[in-house]
Amino acid sequence: MSTDSTKGKIQSLFECLGLCGAGLLYACALKYFVFPAEVILTGFEGIASATAYFTGNPAVFLMIYIASQALLAVFAFLKISAVFALRTVLTVGSVILGLWLLPEFQFASPEPQNERILLVLFGGILAGLAKALSLRLRGSTGDEDVLAAWFAMRYLKPVGKIAIIAAAVSTVYGLLLGFLKTRDIEPVVNTLMYTSIYIFTSAETLNNFFRKFKLVVLTVFGPDPKKIGEAIRTAAPHRTYTLQDAVGGYHGEAMRVVRTIVTHEELPAVLDHITTEVPEAFWFHHDIEGISSRYPIKPIG
Repeated sequence: MSTDSTKGKIQSLFECLGLCGAGLLYACALKYFVFPAEVILTGFEGIASATAYFTGNPAVFLMIYIASQALLAVFAFLKISAVFALRTVLTVGSVILGLWLLPEFQFASPEPQNERILLVLFGGILAGLAKALSLRLRGSTGDEDVLAAWFAMRYLKPVGKIAIIAAAVSTVYGLLLGFLKTRDIEPVVNTLMYTSIYIFTSAETLNNFFRKFKLVVLTVFGPDPKKIGEAIRTAAPHRTYTLQDAVGGYHGEAMRVVRTIVTHEELPAVLDHITTEVPEAFWFHHDIEGISSRYPIKPIG
């Protein structure tokens, strides 16, 4: 067996363990923080959790969750990639096992006048981290993350934005069930506030730790623009760059500026190559929004 083949198998094993870890982390976020606080999740998870709160039967969540994730796994297999779908199934399976096998603990009191906000904030952070870890390993925690991966590839939008859109439908559904159960508007508004905090905390955490679809413009000044361009192409062979004529304001000499657009995921490698190949180069970069749909980004998985 070749060394490269062995390394590939070891890397795949560690990635699978990482996906299982992401699933268990997400299960912890749900079981110990989200469910006790009774906030409404996003997408099909939100419909499942709201129905479970309404019926008072936690098993309802698992039944709806398993059925919906199975359908989404088929969608991921057909529309995204087989690798992404299989890794999503592995992560979701870990979530299900975690919810079933993890012991019962109570880390904070869920009543609004006590520590519900702590449950919501910490649950949102853990959920966002779990989602980001799984996506970075070419999988997902399922649900709206599958649709987010598909929309992100088509429209080059950060994946966390789709979670906010998916949350709108499930939140309306959950609030309606909450009102039917209590016939009181006060707890419904209270749930809406805490749910909004959870959704935005989770989405922001996800966007900050998974940057595949966040773009930057990199501008480089240096004495050898050809060498700078070669460094960019070495780090990211599928990218190109633009050369622009400029005049130095201090010395008045002609010079050329190299400019390219890369993802946050690609940026560290590109800067490392430029620093190594052209150490005297000066560079800066800034985030951008909105780009032609022809801009290529490798699919997740």
